[in-house]
Amino acid sequence: MKESSSNETNSFIFSTMETLTSVLIGIGLSAAAGFRLLVPFLALSVAAVFGHFPVSPDMEWLNSFPALEALAVGLLLEVLAFYIPWLDHALDLVMLPASIMAGTLITAAFTSHLDPFLQWSLGIVAGGGAAAMTKTFAGGSRLTSTLTTGGLGNFIIATLEFIGAIVLSILALVLPKLAIVLVLPLVGFLAWQGYRLWQSRQSTDLPSES
Repeated sequence: MKESSSNETNSFIFSTMETLTSVLIGIGLSAAAGFRLLVPFLALSVAAVFGHFPVSPDMEWLNSFPALEALAVGLLLEVLAFYIPWLDHALDLVMLPASIMAGTLITAAFTSHLDPFLQWSLGIVAGGGAAAMTKTFAGGSRLTSTLTTGGLGNFIIATLEFIGAIVLSILALVLPKLAIVLVLPLVGFLAWQGYRLWQSRQSTDLPSES
């Protein structure tokens, strides 16, 4: 009787930890989607194609070389587009809802073993929320950069976003807990970078105003 109770407890703990890990992976990848929409999908595709990470049935379409190649080309175009000053702000407007949708779908895919209501609640709140947070702060930093540097400093924000998306995607698949820990510092760094650009512009304008 005790052995049966112990087995049930161990099974519950294992199931809980597995669910928590799945949620953390989903949130980490969702946050990455807020920085660059296609990076987490490409990371999942690479991991699946080369057998490093199993994907859920909902994401099985990623497990093919054609999907990997299409995502790689799409990501290249996405990255290059964000280095065009006038186009990056237009992309921010389009990518915000797209990132939220991607974050929702990614987290929901990683929690497909849960009750559908809980699955999609986590997808919308945790996944969509994480993507919205990173995209909003990144877009705000880019807007500050445009207002203070005329767009000349935007390449710094774009580069940080790209690096952040790669780092978060890799960590989400390898060390999901660490990925979650890094989300807020990355967002904070982007906000700080934008504030620095704004401060720099303010100090530059002061002599001319006097």
